Amino acid sequence: MSELVDGGIFGPGQPCFGCSPEHPAGFRLRFAREGDDVVTHFTPSERYQGPPSIMHGGLVATLADEIGAWALILLLEKFGFTAEMQCKLRRPIRVGAEVVGRGRIAKPGARVVGVEVELLQDGARAFEGDLRFVLLDRRGAERLLGGPLPPAWERFAR
Repeated sequence: MSELVDGGIFGPGQPCFGCSPEHPAGFRLRFAREGDDVVTHFTPSERYQGPPSIMHGGLVATLADEIGAWALILLLEKFGFTAEMQCKLRRPIRVGAEVVGRGRIAKPGARVVGVEVELLQDGARAFEGDLRFVLLDRRGAERLLGGPLPPAWERFAR
């Protein structure tokens, strides 16, 4: 397994809910590359529950989306914006128990990349999803962001 990385690679003060090490309410995820997979470990706390003791479904999708984005970053050295997500919530994700998330490139492409994501808890598959990300060049990313591309992001533009 490679060293753990997080949103700090994009410079200080990054606002990402999923990976910023400084986000006050965020997941603060860290990722490693394991062969053709990107892996993260996350234990949801009660602050992320919907029904009592169960992680909110929208936040489960947020976790999967972040894993998919980091598959692009660590496996392709590209940054993409989520275009489509199809998912199956196989079983509830319980708060207080570790989740292992894995993402891998399922369909490489020059502009659109397909990523498979799975979440496991207690050894059982709780979530599986197919996501599509659009890779943008610098100008496209700046249009989407509504301003200049941060310098630390430039190397990840298509």
